[in-house]
Amino acid sequence: MTEIPIRTGLGQRYLALDVLRGLTIAFMVIVNTPGSWSNLYGPLAHADWHGFTPTDLVFPTFLFVVGNAMSFSMKKLSEMSKGAFFRKVGKRTLLIFVIGWLLNAFPFYEYTESGAIQFINITEVRLFGVLQRIALSYFFAALILYYGGIRSGWIFSIGALLLYWPIMYFFGDPGDPYSLTGNAAIKLDLLLIGEDRMYMGEGIPFDPEGILSTLTSIVNVLAGYIVGKMIQKRGNNLSTVRFLLISGIVMVAMSYIWDLGFPINKKIWTSSYVVLTVGWDLILLAALVFLIEVKNSISWTYFFQVFGRNPLILYVCSGIVISIFSMIPVGDTTLKGFIYSTAFTSWLGPKNASFLFAISYMLLIWLIGLWMDKKKIYIKV
Repeated sequence: MTEIPIRTGLGQRYLALDVLRGLTIAFMVIVNTPGSWSNLYGPLAHADWHGFTPTDLVFPTFLFVVGNAMSFSMKKLSEMSKGAFFRKVGKRTLLIFVIGWLLNAFPFYEYTESGAIQFINITEVRLFGVLQRIALSYFFAALILYYGGIRSGWIFSIGALLLYWPIMYFFGDPGDPYSLTGNAAIKLDLLLIGEDRMYMGEGIPFDPEGILSTLTSIVNVLAGYIVGKMIQKRGNNLSTVRFLLISGIVMVAMSYIWDLGFPINKKIWTSSYVVLTVGWDLILLAALVFLIEVKNSISWTYFFQVFGRNPLILYVCSGIVISIFSMIPVGDTTLKGFIYSTAFTSWLGPKNASFLFAISYMLLIWLIGLWMDKKKIYIKV
């Protein structure tokens, strides 16, 4: 990661895309850092298994805006030789993947039962995660677009979504192929990754960012690219807003029809889930284009531009800072626990305290982003 000069980004003409990126990061920080995981409002928690909440829209929208950004950068990449293309895209992929893996390992030590400090076993660190999925989805989307352009993007997207359904059905447990323990994704991950390097948040080794479901997550990136190119071609006008809105509504409706046979499920990234999230992204983008580009309502946008100008580094920062807060001892608790009990639970109910802590922490990360923006520091990964 290096410090680079200020960039104009997409320019004011495409400010709506910048705001969508910043909005995604802000909401990502909120849902990832509640005061207490035991006290969440329903919309701020992921669906337990099948189903959908606003929180389930955050990660695929991040992938969607990665694709939006690629709609501006792929022209330059497509003009590179194969060697230069793979060096540039491969380096970025590896860097993002390794940062995500190291974030899983942070702070690289743990306490033993006797209270002694020991370094963690690096071979048992979770291999995959959010940044790793972003890296792989970006890499394969770039590869598809480099060799086949937007037409290949359409073909791959439709093919991957249709193919993923029979893969999950026929390779999952008979009679229950979409369950937590019986789906094809967990079987492949256990075989190729091993349970020691998988996520344990479901109580068993299961990785929601595993190998097989990366196939459909690539489609979220490609969708962002296709939509970005479409906006550039059609322009920011009411016709584009109507097209985005109608397309989004149609896709949301299609997803719920598909849900009857292939359930909407973030954790195994089902095809119906991809169609649903892309549909909602189109609706959100239609609203932003209307407000920002058509109505020229931009006075409120700077807050989200701050997040959008350093998205990856602020996401990484949000994970590291809260980990540090949870490591620093303060009396019988940690710095996070002290702040939470003193400033929030002392006068608020459990859910309100947890929510306000998340909002406050998001604002702290925003202040870091604001400082970087004022100093013209933009970290390109």
